[in-house]
Amino acid sequence: MAIPLGPDAEYQAQQSELTFAAIEARMSEPGQLNEPGVIEPGRALALADFSPPQVSTGERLVRLAYRFGLGPRALNPFGKRAAPRLTATVANPLPGDAAKGTAVRAGHFLLHGLKAPIADIEFTGPRLAPPLERLVHGFSWLPDLEACAARVQCTGVAERILGRWLTANPRPDATPAWDVGNVAHRLLGWLIHAPLILSGQDRKFRSRALHAFDTTASWLDRNVGRAEDKLSEVAGWTAITAAGLLLADGRARRLYGEAGLVHALGDLVGDDGGVLSRSPLCQIEAIELLVRLKACYSAVRTEPPSQIDTILGVLVPPLLAVLHGDGALSAWQGAPALPASRIQSLIKASGVRTRPLRDARQWGYQRVAAQRSILLFDSAPPPVARHARDGCASTLAFEFSHGPERIIVNCGGGACAGGLIPLRLAQGLRATAAHSTLTIDDLNSTAVLINGKLGTGVSEVDIDRRTLSGDAPGTGATRLEASHNGYVSRYGLTHRRILILRDDGTELRGEDSLVPTGRKGKRGTIAVILRFHLGPHIELAKGRDGMGVTLALPDGSLWQFRSGRDLVTVEESLWADGQGRPIGTRQLVITAKVSRSGETFSWLLKKMR
Repeated sequence: MAIPLGPDAEYQAQQSELTFAAIEARMSEPGQLNEPGVIEPGRALALADFSPPQVSTGERLVRLAYRFGLGPRALNPFGKRAAPRLTATVANPLPGDAAKGTAVRAGHFLLHGLKAPIADIEFTGPRLAPPLERLVHGFSWLPDLEACAARVQCTGVAERILGRWLTANPRPDATPAWDVGNVAHRLLGWLIHAPLILSGQDRKFRSRALHAFDTTASWLDRNVGRAEDKLSEVAGWTAITAAGLLLADGRARRLYGEAGLVHALGDLVGDDGGVLSRSPLCQIEAIELLVRLKACYSAVRTEPPSQIDTILGVLVPPLLAVLHGDGALSAWQGAPALPASRIQSLIKASGVRTRPLRDARQWGYQRVAAQRSILLFDSAPPPVARHARDGCASTLAFEFSHGPERIIVNCGGGACAGGLIPLRLAQGLRATAAHSTLTIDDLNSTAVLINGKLGTGVSEVDIDRRTLSGDAPGTGATRLEASHNGYVSRYGLTHRRILILRDDGTELRGEDSLVPTGRKGKRGTIAVILRFHLGPHIELAKGRDGMGVTLALPDGSLWQFRSGRDLVTVEESLWADGQGRPIGTRQLVITAKVSRSGETFSWLLKKMR
């Protein structure tokens, strides 16, 4: 589709240009600027939110005894040892994906667009790609299978796969199947979807499965402290608590699990409710864990500790803050653009009704909503290595959407390796160049390591958010200014980015500056690249002067991108969709050779009338 950029359109774009100097001048005028400060801060979590649930003195002693390894038999030595059994049936609060469940019935695991034959899966042995590993050993396919057909049609499939897994893993060992995170999700899945596993006619298999439930819970009691990261530890304590609720003689285990869970959540969640990994996928997993646990409490008609509801209430607003106008997820820290339907079902199941957190400074994402436009901005250092899962060097990157259309995006998908995104590509999707921001010599602002962790780089980010008043309704704006030190040690340059979004959502102005910092020498030149990855299905037409590009969105609207000083080129890119599949897109690229003494690049994205 060819989109002519006529002289009227070019003239309109040029006439709409307003220099940053003029904007800064307006900021100095009396009454034109609200004082900077926290915008709708999240509720700060108090120490009481992470204290163990209040229990009686007797229950406290039971909990302490269980902590030191005195199980139900030791606490009641004269009682008869009963066979493992479930005390209640849980109503699954989070329905699965029927298409994935149909694939399981057909003999395949469907993972991010890739069909993996179940007959070829190794249920033990070497490590698999992380998403496939969680699918196989965490039994995350159970809700999908349950959602695709009547239970009687799915029980045989579930029993066959579980039987193969139990045969391949007869006892705990050092394989990935016994990583704490995988064990926790597996046990929680077994407990919630027990009717799917235990409804067959084979009593011997039922006894074998219940014995696996019991021994897995006992293993988790002893090993939850060895979790690979804090989210896995939270999953472990969640599964222990659920086992205490649903397995017979579980009162002591429940008390033990509740105390451990609340403490672990305190180490996972920041003051504004964002998980310390800064990953929306981890935020979603934490919410899912608590939602499933609450369903277990409901099954036994018991109220959960108040701390669980409190923490769940502060986990939801940061997640809402990284959603676009269509309700789907933005691409940060390896996440794909998860569809709105999944997010909506999760929020509904949580029971939390709240607004998005606009200024999540600890979690690190700024959100600006202007009419139908949404601006999302990464304004914090990447997560530290001990918290990171599929960490990305995305500091000062942004995403921008208008209505249901994504205009500027990040590639995303680094956490989807093993499906249609190959492992070798995931490393590149975590790089700075895979995000809509500036790079120097195409190097990462924070080192990206091959094990999913992050190295040295950005350690400090300064952020200032202000509201600009306009002379007429809709002419005001929100101004974000942030800078990071990721390139200071190598180049002696600080990257500063200013974004100004008009209140009517039709104009986004940007300025990227390299500011000399420290004592590094300023001789020579460097290659600077600004990348603006585009959403899918956007048609492009370059302007005659090479400094502008017109964007035709799928909804029929026209936008123009213009560079203030350098030519704009168009290159290939990709974007991970809601299923984690790579979709071919394009990116706008501004490249320049500049002096190491610093330089400034301005640009404009404007909706054409």
